Amino acid sequence: MGNDGDRKIEPETGRVSVERKLPNFLQSIRLKYVKLGYHYLISNAMYLLLIPLLAISSVHLSTLTTQDLTLLWDQLKFNLVSVLVCSTLTVFLCTLYFMTRPRKIYLVDFACYKPKPDVMCSKEMFMEKSRQTGIFTAENLEFQKKILERSGLGQKTYFPEALMRVPAEPNMAEARKEAELVMFGAIDDLLAKTGVKAKDIGILVVNCSLFNPTPSLSAMVVNHYKLRGNILSYNLGGMGCSAGLISIDLAKQLLQVQPNSLALVVSMENITLNWYFGNNRSMLVSNCIFRMGGAAILLSNKPSDKRRSKYQLIHTVRTHRGADDKSYTCVFQEEDDTKQVGVALSKDLMAVAGEALKTNITTLGPLVLPMSEQLLFFVTLVARKVFKMKRIKPYIPDFKLAFEHFCIHAGGRAVLDELEKNLELSEWHMEPSRMTLYRYGNTSSSSLWYELAYTEAKGRIRKGDRTWQIAFGSGFKCNSAVWRALKRVDPAKEKNPWMDEVHDFPVDVPRVATIS
Repeated sequence: MGNDGDRKIEPETGRVSVERKLPNFLQSIRLKYVKLGYHYLISNAMYLLLIPLLAISSVHLSTLTTQDLTLLWDQLKFNLVSVLVCSTLTVFLCTLYFMTRPRKIYLVDFACYKPKPDVMCSKEMFMEKSRQTGIFTAENLEFQKKILERSGLGQKTYFPEALMRVPAEPNMAEARKEAELVMFGAIDDLLAKTGVKAKDIGILVVNCSLFNPTPSLSAMVVNHYKLRGNILSYNLGGMGCSAGLISIDLAKQLLQVQPNSLALVVSMENITLNWYFGNNRSMLVSNCIFRMGGAAILLSNKPSDKRRSKYQLIHTVRTHRGADDKSYTCVFQEEDDTKQVGVALSKDLMAVAGEALKTNITTLGPLVLPMSEQLLFFVTLVARKVFKMKRIKPYIPDFKLAFEHFCIHAGGRAVLDELEKNLELSEWHMEPSRMTLYRYGNTSSSSLWYELAYTEAKGRIRKGDRTWQIAFGSGFKCNSAVWRALKRVDPAKEKNPWMDEVHDFPVDVPRVATIS
């Protein structure tokens, strides 16, 4: 999902004005979503309660003398039934605990695809290719130019080879070629980094929103790498830019019931068959900001993989607002008046995104925030909602106390600006998202992994650091994943798409980058 806000062309000046409608998080927050977050917290309360009980028991046992133990033994000798019942109950409870406790999920490593330089597309080249199609009106070419100038994209994003040709060749064969380049490129790098054999992978999840051929993309991966016949294979389509974290969550659920397994997650988008050849302005924005890219992620639930893994998955939180009509239709693939297929972005997009984000972080808060932040938030919320004390300003928790790093989907400059303001994040926190948008454009569901790769390339990941990935997309959905670093990531030992140029970043991205 990507948008830079609602744009209006001023007829007198020809300038594009941007209406940002992401709701201010300082406004009212619905109590039911807070309750849901606290429900997640309470569902794990047993583990929190056991710790102090075990501590008290340990202290008590440490005070027992030899005489106390002898007396206890004498009493038990004459009460065999009680001993058997207690022993059986202890064994049963221990077995139940070890059988039902959730398995830990580890991120062994991940890889992002970096296309070859011959498909690099500057903004001037993009505009030239658009003119050469002979389809867009002069007014809409100017509209695309103004969108591109304010998009936050740089001069080195990548475009599919089929769309770089004159005339463009958007067909099924070229779309398959793009999918193979992106998926196999990322997977090859991942297998090389981890040393894992393809036959060892037991779970495969592939997500691509707009290109869903038959056989599926997941079948394409199975065929190319000759994966084993009993692999659990899933192909997610039509789920937008947040589908990458949906794939992670699906793999997590599968790993809970498949012991000693490896899961491969592949996130990408396909542009070849989804470039819009029409003049509906609500569909032209996607042309300007979406670019080619993809990522492959290897997850494991094997305890032996902890030592070599980079991160542990701590939480996933999914929010779906599809029951609301505005949310459902705000990103909608349809035909225009001339029967050209495109993805229309409605004027309600920013408002819908804001509501979804607010819902998601309100649910996530109780899981990750320090107790001090939770208490302040809860007290002010109750004062405003229950006691109607409207003079008290809503307390927005400081998520910087919960996370060291933020990977926010690089869907568009306006969304990044509003999130930076509402969550009170610094330029340093926003740097991975802004530099990913600048260097690679909106690569849809894979953008989060380019952002994490940037953070690693900068040498910022330390053992114990927590990273928050948050993405949003059509439906309308907002999803979060929380990772904890298991070790320091040494950039000198890393191989990712930023390593050969990370010293050039960050760069200053002007509000308007004029296209010559």
